[in-house]
Amino acid sequence: MRAVTGLWRWRHNPLCRRTDLVEAWVALVAVVALCVAVPAAGWTAAASARHSLQRAAHAQQQGRVETTARVLRSAPAPSTAVSGEQTAERRFRRTVVASWTAPDGTPRTGTVTTSRASGAPGDAFPLWTDRAGRPVPAPMAGSTARTHAAGVGLMAAALAALGVESVRRLAMRRLRLRRYARLDRAWASVGPDWGRTGTGT
Repeated sequence: MRAVTGLWRWRHNPLCRRTDLVEAWVALVAVVALCVAVPAAGWTAAASARHSLQRAAHAQQQGRVETTARVLRSAPAPSTAVSGEQTAERRFRRTVVASWTAPDGTPRTGTVTTSRASGAPGDAFPLWTDRAGRPVPAPMAGSTARTHAAGVGLMAAALAALGVESVRRLAMRRLRLRRYARLDRAWASVGPDWGRTGTGT
């Protein structure tokens, strides 16, 4: 920004090259884009993501019912090999056979996952089911939707800022290359006579 104000003051100076003014305008446009376009892109992306996620969360809350399940017994361990992530999950979660009541009032029994603190036979724990009584994950909370939307907005703003900076650097590079080409042409025109006594007289 200091370069922009400095060039603006001496824009009519004969030492100011055309490329200097172009660089100043490029820098000014980049600053304006960073201050206006980048926040606007982040806000627009966050608002759109928040609307979509809240709509999905509302649909999940409408289609899922929370009930209370009761542990009957521990489920047999799977015979297949498990990954490190599944092993870490087993430290906090336990697979059990439980019974619960479906939304239509019919009793159901099945294998579900609960916390280790409520995994003993006879323990009760909350369980989410769909309208047919099948176990499903808990619906997305409104706070979770807002958090995800904020993350999307920040990512969009960061990408927009990266795009503005990339365009600015590309423009500056092209201007430098053009300046070097002009210097090479000027040097080629005066170089053969450089240092000769009486040149130009």
